[in-house]
Amino acid sequence: MDDDIEYQVLVNDEEQYSLWPASHEVPAGWRFAGKTGSKEDCMSHVDAVWTDMRPRSLRERMDAQHGNRG
Repeated sequence: MDDDIEYQVLVNDEEQYSLWPASHEVPAGWRFAGKTGSKEDCMSHVDAVWTDMRPRSLRERMDAQHGNRG
């Protein structure tokens, strides 16, 4: 049953997050973000840490255009 699967939270270089079964190898381009648990636990973690859905490169470009470095 899918409810029994342990998940891990992954993040890529653009600081985008994903849930991935903990029993599977982390795919290329992604790294472990420090959280494993139930799907609900991992989703709650992602909701707490991924507050700006824009890719990192877009955030940096927009900040540079607006003079907001920081």
